[in-house]
Amino acid sequence: MKKRPTARDYPRTARLNTLVREILADELERIDDERLELVTLTAVVVDSDLGRAAVYYDHSRGDDADEEIAEAFAALRTRLQSAVGRQTQLKRTPELRFEPDGVLRDALRIEEVLRGLSAEPPVPPVESIDPPDAR
Repeated sequence: MKKRPTARDYPRTARLNTLVREILADELERIDDERLELVTLTAVVVDSDLGRAAVYYDHSRGDDADEEIAEAFAALRTRLQSAVGRQTQLKRTPELRFEPDGVLRDALRIEEVLRGLSAEPPVPPVESIDPPDAR
């Protein structure tokens, strides 16, 4: 009989990544900041020594809003970091670093290019040209 996986079957950092992401997502819902509307946390990567955590986010407001969202995260970093420290009960709270996640945008761009390729008419095959008879 196969053993059912438990939380202990995963590495500690993977569990921390998930926990920190959930805490930050809950805290962002409580914050009333228009700059952070429609922002999604895509991933959190906590260093193994708990010194730093990279928080990746994406949004649907276009490239123009990148700077505004980065400023909002910079202003709220200490509040979010203290929420992580309070709820995780770790000896050391990782320093949060917020970075835009370009993976989703890149995937959308690739999909757009592929759709454009399939919409183009097929290229007719090139017929071989026989050389004229040299007489």
